[in-house]
Amino acid sequence: MRRKDDEKEKKIKEAVIKLILEQGFHGTSISKIAKEAGISPATVYIYYENKEVMLQDIYLEYSEEIFDYLLSKLDNDMDGRQLIEILVTGYYTYIQENGEIFHFVDQFSSCPALANQCSERRGITILNNLLEDMKIKKVFKDFRNENLIAILFYPIKSIATKPCIGQAQQLELLKEMIRIVQDALLV
Repeated sequence: MRRKDDEKEKKIKEAVIKLILEQGFHGTSISKIAKEAGISPATVYIYYENKEVMLQDIYLEYSEEIFDYLLSKLDNDMDGRQLIEILVTGYYTYIQENGEIFHFVDQFSSCPALANQCSERRGITILNNLLEDMKIKKVFKDFRNENLIAILFYPIKSIATKPCIGQAQQLELLKEMIRIVQDALLV
């Protein structure tokens, strides 16, 4: 059996994201992925059993990467205002710096085949625990976590992916949105 090579695996992931975003799931084949990655189709199968498993594995890896990125910016001594500002700004920055990965994860976040794996995601569990802790401490209002997450992140996605405005205007909107979210969530 051939050994796995980290660089080849990285090229496969990059090819998957590029092709899925350009051609969609059904328009992307193992042979196209292999060609884009500069490897043979047989090599792809060393890393992934099939296209569906590949998509699930890459989706889970990168969705966890987003949570890891956000959670790594937090500090136990932060108050609610700081926590919201760091989460919101971090999410905006991640989207700006990792656009293709973000769009890939976002595109498949509502996919039914992946939805059943939500409980396996470490990052969302940590975030939910953080939100519960903030509610217990009476820092955040006692809303359902799904709504807290929606208020924290969905407006930011809208700002960060708005194609018709420049970065300076996005940053103005972001500052205002931070204040709106703080007013909405903090006790």
